[in-house]
Amino acid sequence: MPKVRRSRHPPPEGWELIEPTIDELEQKMREAETEPHDGKRKVESLWPIFRIHHQKSRYIYDLYLRRKAISKELYDYCIKEKIADQNLIAKWKKQGYENLCCLRCIQTRDTNFGTNCICRVPKSKLEEGKIVECVHCGCRGCSG
Repeated sequence: MPKVRRSRHPPPEGWELIEPTIDELEQKMREAETEPHDGKRKVESLWPIFRIHHQKSRYIYDLYLRRKAISKELYDYCIKEKIADQNLIAKWKKQGYENLCCLRCIQTRDTNFGTNCICRVPKSKLEEGKIVECVHCGCRGCSG
């Protein structure tokens, strides 16, 4: 299995604990990138990539900020090597964005009416029984 791309700097202590999970997620990402998208809409082919990217960033975020299982040096290394998304993690730290699926869902320039994505609308405000999916990442509701 190919290793995660890294710079010349050796990884800090504790890397061997998270390396198998990161390698597994990288393998899933490669599979999602090469998966045929016959019969899918153009945007649907990108949804698995967004989900894996979110999963990888959430894994690093949980280990560092929630469980305190990795060191600051290892967390900074993962951010610097772009293993985890720094901007997405910064949003997760803010109130109301704890479960944000991707950054495109809060960008108003990507929507028709200059508002947030439909997945940011609380489920209590939507019609009952109506299933909505985000156009950008396929999320079914990340606002809570």
